[in-house]
Amino acid sequence: MAPVIIVLIILVVLVFIALIKTIQVIPQASAAIVERFGRYTRTLNAGLNIVVPFIDTIRNRIDLREQVVPFPPQPVITQDNLVVNIDTVIYYQVTDARAATYEVASYIQAIEQLTVTTLRNIIGGMDLERTLTSREEINAALRGVLDEATGKWGIRVNRVELKAIEPPTSIQDSMEKQMRADRDKRAAILQAEGVRQSEILRAEGEKQSAILIAEGEAKAAALRAEGEAQAIRTVFESIHAGDPDQKLLSYQYLQMLPKIAEGDANKLWIVPSEIGDALKGLSGAIGNFGSLGGAPGGGNAPAASERREKPSID
Repeated sequence: MAPVIIVLIILVVLVFIALIKTIQVIPQASAAIVERFGRYTRTLNAGLNIVVPFIDTIRNRIDLREQVVPFPPQPVITQDNLVVNIDTVIYYQVTDARAATYEVASYIQAIEQLTVTTLRNIIGGMDLERTLTSREEINAALRGVLDEATGKWGIRVNRVELKAIEPPTSIQDSMEKQMRADRDKRAAILQAEGVRQSEILRAEGEKQSAILIAEGEAKAAALRAEGEAQAIRTVFESIHAGDPDQKLLSYQYLQMLPKIAEGDANKLWIVPSEIGDALKGLSGAIGNFGSLGGAPGGGNAPAASERREKPSID
């Protein structure tokens, strides 16, 4: 009985193992390569799959999701013979599990080496300044080459990114000094523009102020001239309305002579010829006044004495 029990146990174990090998559960977004006696048979997709135990074997399980692989920094020489270190990141996805298994031994290593050689070829045709400012151009060129080369491997390169481009330390110091000089230059230009604009605005303000002052003075002079003209017309009309005689005119003419001589600038002034006639008229008027005041029994003498005898109000 003991050998029979042992055989039954062995059969149960074999059946259990056969069931395990027969039923294959493939996760979502995954695929499995099935070989029969070492030859590719089929690709198992996601879900429950049945294989022939001990005949069919699972060669490889492949993740069909998009993968991200960072590559270590690679030294690359630019067109102007400068060595820069470039870090790259590749976003790829397996589209054909059979090709990714049988067309290339290690597609990760193949993609890395292809990325390095393609990157050196692209950067070798650019100088340092263009390399630092043309990341999108480099990414597009690198992605195009990789996508074309990896298509037969069942790989689709979705995106290529340059994480960092590190020039030599001496070049970094020179670039920093250049950027500092450019910033100082822009600051000096902006300051000069500000001073220039300030001077322009100040000049415009002084110009407008001078124009307004001149206009005000012109209006004031016009108003003064108009007032003086009006005053002259009023005096002229008053004189003509009063019908003055020669004596009054002579007296007013003499009163105006001191005003003509006023001022420090009047070093020399000319006496008009009409002053002789005015003096003659005035002397005649004074003579008549003296004859009236000195005649005995004149009517004005008592009045003068009365004014002298009038007591003071103090």
